[in-house]
Amino acid sequence: MAAFFSDLSRRLTGTPKHEAPEPLEGPVVATIVGGTIIWFVLFLVQLPFYGWFDDRGHAWWLWTCLAGGGLGFIGIWYVRRRDAAIKREQAAAAARTAETAASGEAAEGMEGAEGVETEPAGGPSGTSSGAPSPSSAD
Repeated sequence: MAAFFSDLSRRLTGTPKHEAPEPLEGPVVATIVGGTIIWFVLFLVQLPFYGWFDDRGHAWWLWTCLAGGGLGFIGIWYVRRRDAAIKREQAAAAARTAETAASGEAAEGMEGAEGVETEPAGGPSGTSSGAPSPSSAD
């Protein structure tokens, strides 16, 4: 019995046998809108036959189609907000990338300016402060 529970525990909390596949991305908004339209069309097509469905105990078919259409409206709202959030995040990432690239170019320009040697204020000997230059520190 203990082996059963340890095996069950391992199966429930263990690592999966394979990695999860990448999510499918496509025209999500159009798919949900299309599905919602289909649910409402099915409801409207069955509505004239309500008595026939009710007599045979299948009135739930109509209400299932109506519920599918109603939930489809929630789905449309959800996927439109999700799509907008994804686009905002992509735009923000592109802006960060452009900003990083611009700051990298500015840093490269500063490095080029640092590479140019200028004479000290005291002249070519570099002894303006009275300290000996590194070449005369023998």
